[in-house]
Amino acid sequence: MSAADTLRFALHALTAHRLRTFLSATGIAVGIAAVILLTSIGDGIHRFVLAEFTQFGTHIVNVSPGKTSTHGASVGAIGSARLLTIDDALALATSRYAQYTNAGVMGNAEIRAHSRSRRVTVYGEGPDFSRAFNMRVAAGQFLPADDPRNPRAYAVLGSKVRSELFGSANPLGAILQVGASRFRVIGVMAPKGQVLGFDLDDTVYIPTARALEVFNREGVMEIHVAYKPGSPVAAVVDDIKRILIARHGREDFTVTPQQQMLDTLSTVLDVLTFAVAALGGISLLVGAVGMVTLMHIAVAERVAEIGLLTALGATRARIRTLFLMESTVLSTLGGLGGLAIGAGIAWLLKTTVSSLPVNTPWDYALGALAVSVLIGLAAGVVPAMRAARLNPVDALRAE
Repeated sequence: MSAADTLRFALHALTAHRLRTFLSATGIAVGIAAVILLTSIGDGIHRFVLAEFTQFGTHIVNVSPGKTSTHGASVGAIGSARLLTIDDALALATSRYAQYTNAGVMGNAEIRAHSRSRRVTVYGEGPDFSRAFNMRVAAGQFLPADDPRNPRAYAVLGSKVRSELFGSANPLGAILQVGASRFRVIGVMAPKGQVLGFDLDDTVYIPTARALEVFNREGVMEIHVAYKPGSPVAAVVDDIKRILIARHGREDFTVTPQQQMLDTLSTVLDVLTFAVAALGGISLLVGAVGMVTLMHIAVAERVAEIGLLTALGATRARIRTLFLMESTVLSTLGGLGGLAIGAGIAWLLKTTVSSLPVNTPWDYALGALAVSVLIGLAAGVVPAMRAARLNPVDALRAE
């Protein structure tokens, strides 16, 4: 028998029991479809979360007050750590790697304008904030480059705040009351939408020094340093530490590169994607058990056929090849069907459910297809060896 004859024989054996073949292939197909569908959702979430973080840029280092790592200082020394200030941000601007620096503070406050009021998130930011975080201004301008210690009382509105307070009227030049302070509106930000649960359109931006007064704070919550593209992250971090240690006398702050946070987040999301693929693999395992059962039944039902093939000169190796080919073809057909079903459902979800991020990772899909072929080989090994060991005389008597 040639390889083509072996393949035709295997296909004939499968089509002779169509219902059983269909049910067994369906078991493999469901497993493959589950793997593809779950990994598509997992990979879509992975890409969505990373896109949410990286839309503001990736060349950013965050500096926060307080040292998070353990050290040998006394409790009193930890409690007396210096706050981060606007002057610290100005000092960091002298770093040879710094492109933009921004000292930020945020809080919740009630705002009023045109006899309307609402409570929103108020951000105290510097003039470089919009450039550092890729924020676009739709009308007017962002906060100007005033003296950061004594800036003018200007405000920039988020798009939602603008529509809620001013409707279709032009807000530029209007007076906005934030808490007990009054600000003049000089700009409106372009719509940004929600990012990880935060509505960036329902916000007001005011100068950092003014925000410290509104919230009665002495220090800023965070300093952001946007470094020049191509700069080594380790050198950027070392230079930031050098400047702040010279000012504070010790390392009482924490420097976190955004790239480090993205790497950690990406690792967590990779584990999530693998976990959901493993859940789909359980269905694939159930299909494999069904495949093993089918091949054992096939051997038991075709004992006489095996004896006849042996009597006609088929070797034990050829008998093993026949049954291995049969199980491999069955699992491959099931795998291809599952691949089409899983990818089709993923595409349908992507086009109909806009809020659900779905992306089919074809490396996982092709890997699942390869696993289905291996399952066919593994499922057919023991039955094939059992068939090859049958005595031809006893096999012929079984008829």
